[in-house]
Amino acid sequence: MTTNLQEPAFAAFIGIDWGDKKHDVCLTPAGREAPEQRERSVLEHDPSQIAAWASRLKRRFKGGPIAVCLELSRGPLVSALLEHDIFVVFPVNPQSLAKYRQTFAPSGAKDDPSDAEFALDFLVRHRDRLRPLKLESTTLRMVREMVVSRRSLVHERVRVTNRLIHALKAYFPQVLDWFEDRSTEVFAAFLAHWPSLQAAKRARRPILEEFFRNHNVRYQAVVQRRIEAIKNAVPLTSDDAVIMANELLVMVLVRQLRALSQGIKDFDDVIAKLVAEHEDYHLFADLPGAGAVYAPRLLAAFGEDRQRFESARDVQCATGIAPVLERSGNSAWTHHRFRCHKFTKQTFVEWAAQTIPKSFWARAYYDQQ
Repeated sequence: MTTNLQEPAFAAFIGIDWGDKKHDVCLTPAGREAPEQRERSVLEHDPSQIAAWASRLKRRFKGGPIAVCLELSRGPLVSALLEHDIFVVFPVNPQSLAKYRQTFAPSGAKDDPSDAEFALDFLVRHRDRLRPLKLESTTLRMVREMVVSRRSLVHERVRVTNRLIHALKAYFPQVLDWFEDRSTEVFAAFLAHWPSLQAAKRARRPILEEFFRNHNVRYQAVVQRRIEAIKNAVPLTSDDAVIMANELLVMVLVRQLRALSQGIKDFDDVIAKLVAEHEDYHLFADLPGAGAVYAPRLLAAFGEDRQRFESARDVQCATGIAPVLERSGNSAWTHHRFRCHKFTKQTFVEWAAQTIPKSFWARAYYDQQ
């Protein structure tokens, strides 16, 4: 991996050890790379402080480009740095920097060089092994942020649904048999109307029929089967202490579930509009099993840099789906790649599962494993 041949002549080099509230900074002007000439400072994580610091550097180095090395490729600090055209950001893998630090300062003593100094040293000595961060299009960056946020809502909906199931099992388990898919609006709406078996049994048959009809349950046999199950159900318990506490909890969780489902739909709508504007989206939209959920995630995973991956093996290693082979003496063992971007790895693993019923080749390959 080498840097671009058109790389600018940098006026200065900076290593940053980032944090939530402050960042340790180590700077050296070009031509003064000796350790004793390095300048150390602390930068508060405050937009005005970062902007003022960037302005001082721009004046000092007369607008010349400044190379910055840190263990991030995205996040608030990277966003703040990229607001200023003087900075060229070189992300470094945290594990690479940790091994570099361990090689030259294994003791971990307090007077050892700081992480910011090691980042600077790595940048100055091994810049040919780093790639400058290329700012992708606003559309792609929005898609990338959106799909991650959407997935966090899906995880939260699963968590809330599990809590809801646990509460229902304590006093109203029958409803779990009536609705197999607990992420649907009809399930949440039913509990919002009738949060207990007693309430459901009091509902008149025409009211229940209208409810199911309004929630697109069109099969009359299904509707009648559910209504008969409601009318014939026997309460699990008559203990008001159990019923009232769990019923109130269910009502709270149902509100959360509906809000999360609406939030996921809102994200889906925005993501669909964004990817429709991107010229590369068709490459992923036509893949078997990708659909409206995984095609945007695959687009975000591959990005816009066509030079980033030279082979399928590069994709497998970068995304974490390629196994790791370790050797020691005459022994060798294979294990999952733990040090990777978990969301990207999850994207490929989940999408691969979706291809099995959609692709003859995927089905055949899966069956032969």
